[in-house]
Amino acid sequence: MFHLHARHKNKSESTHTSTPSLEAEKLKSVMYGLAIGDALGVPYEFQQRDTFNCTGMIGHGEHNQPAGTWSDDTALSLATLDSLTECHGEVNTADMLMRYRMWLEHGMYMPDGNTFDSGITVATAIRSKHGCDGLSDNGNGSLMRVAPCAFYNLPDMEIKQVSAITHAHEISMTACVQYVRILEELLHCNPPHKAIEDSGFPFDPTVPRAEVESDGFVLHILNAALWCLTNTDNYQDCVLTAVNLGEDTDTTASVAGALAGVIYGFDSIPTEWIEKLRGRELIDMYVSESELRC
Repeated sequence: MFHLHARHKNKSESTHTSTPSLEAEKLKSVMYGLAIGDALGVPYEFQQRDTFNCTGMIGHGEHNQPAGTWSDDTALSLATLDSLTECHGEVNTADMLMRYRMWLEHGMYMPDGNTFDSGITVATAIRSKHGCDGLSDNGNGSLMRVAPCAFYNLPDMEIKQVSAITHAHEISMTACVQYVRILEELLHCNPPHKAIEDSGFPFDPTVPRAEVESDGFVLHILNAALWCLTNTDNYQDCVLTAVNLGEDTDTTASVAGALAGVIYGFDSIPTEWIEKLRGRELIDMYVSESELRC
């Protein structure tokens, strides 16, 4: 059952209303969008640009996982969504941390209960119960899991609190806020260029591909995902472009996939990829249980 509330108004002081079925479909599009991007990128993670060509869903590769297996990007996004649902749309960092720990130690939110490829900063923060706040701790481990926050009209400080569970430096926290704000604007059917501009994230869609960095740095990943979004015109091309940038392939494609999922919708995702996605019943379950506050 969905409960739609306006916790605060947007900059124009207008309120957004929508039917529960539409909100559920949008959440489904975001969660499948990011999960498919994640699974496409998993086999190619850490490979250098132009040393491979991803054209579809395959298995094995870097982490030797079956085709359609998602990684921490999707698992922790599901954990975030699960916490927001259980806490009735409120940010409870202790509850989120508990769910992240269940992922790390017990494989919860993974298709087969097998956790792999956990980032050093994420694992350290979860185990120590203290977010890492050094300049060198600005990987993408919080950016990759905050997409569900876009459905709950959270203020900036609460989004930063979600980030700070693992990534407490201002760069990471601000990037998470900007990503969520972009998703919110797209959810309200604003064009990408306006959504990006309003978020305050510095972005130039005209830079050549060779200048788009796709390593693990949080700002590079958000920029790369936005570049893929604004230089393609459909979901499939967006996520394949993201994977083929190389390096942090799963996270780039996951973030790009969430953004593209909002714009193009669930039906734009190739059926073949959805059918190959392992654990998709988990996504369906957490989406159906969610209480959306928009």
